Amino acid sequence: MLISEISINTLNREQITNLLYGKNIELDEGNISGDCIFVFGGTYVERTVKAVELFNNERAPYILFTGGNKYGQHSVSEAVMLRNKALELGVPEDRTIIETESNNTLENIICSLLILERKFGLHKIKRLLLVSSSGHMRRCILMCRTFMPPWIELIWCSDNRSVGQRDNWWKDPEWERRVMDESFKVVNGVKERYFIDAEVDI
Repeated sequence: MLISEISINTLNREQITNLLYGKNIELDEGNISGDCIFVFGGTYVERTVKAVELFNNERAPYILFTGGNKYGQHSVSEAVMLRNKALELGVPEDRTIIETESNNTLENIICSLLILERKFGLHKIKRLLLVSSSGHMRRCILMCRTFMPPWIELIWCSDNRSVGQRDNWWKDPEWERRVMDESFKVVNGVKERYFIDAEVDI
């Protein structure tokens, strides 16, 4: 089914889960390497932990941390916060890259394009490993497919936080609210042409 054809109010829990979290065929199988690990902005240390795990498993030689100060909410940019945690966990500083101007998911991508071009050359990048929370990944993938060059393969590498996962998001009222909000963002984002439409198996 195309995302543009979905009516959120008619979906059951399983369908909402598949819409946001994907089915097994879409998820990282742990055996594909990339040119860079792309970490979406935020203050969640789980994203850094996942990125460092990928780096230590030699899945990619560099980690790009994205995120600014969230419209002035933070004294230190999200990218710097996440990168500093990676340094604490043993990642060499020269293997980290930061993008500190963006304030949301779309800006994470757009602002990072120049960083990636200057570091690697976009024409040379074959594959990026994308890291964010599980329920955020569908929107991340759709936005990347909209704004990044089409030859770049995107690997869905969700972080490993204990809550907000495909098997428990509805058990916590706050995460249930977040998931429903994210579902609307995905569907309405497609319908309002913020990012491309796509087939999803729900």
